[in-house]
Amino acid sequence: MQKLKAKVIAVIGSKKSGKTTTIENLIRELTKRGYKVCAIKHISEPNFTIDTKGKDTWRFAKSGADTIVSVSSSEIATIEKVNPKNFTLEKVLEKCESNDIVIIEGLRSLVNQREDIPKIVVAKSKTEALETLESFKPILAFAGPYSTENMRLRIPYVDALKSPEKIADIIEKYFGKKRS
Repeated sequence: MQKLKAKVIAVIGSKKSGKTTTIENLIRELTKRGYKVCAIKHISEPNFTIDTKGKDTWRFAKSGADTIVSVSSSEIATIEKVNPKNFTLEKVLEKCESNDIVIIEGLRSLVNQREDIPKIVVAKSKTEALETLESFKPILAFAGPYSTENMRLRIPYVDALKSPEKIADIIEKYFGKKRS
């Protein structure tokens, strides 16, 4: 396992727990503080593709292109066809090299035991919070609809909707503040 170049955080939680909302608020706060942020979203639907059947980029891929770059007036999108057997987290993180912080939503199996990737856990219940304590290390904070404050853990709980600045503070304390 190679050392990660970027400061990487994983946001973990069950479906509909508030992961995306937590990440949105965290991105707003971190960019306000001057960080360049990359967000990685795992889409677990089988056979999902960003490409649209029949469009030129789809046709290029069907013709055998491994990488397709689509350029519009306000976006550049890169579609890379990959073999799932060769899929690694490092390959995904390479796409975010020019950023200060990378936030991952999902990819649980790739980040769960990676102690070089701190986690923010978005839990809906005490049971979910307890299960993540067993599976994920290190956990920087709990967030989301279930407050873990009454569990007397050493890990802080932050309401990501009301206080995203507190999660950003925890991240800065863990990684060190951005140098201007």
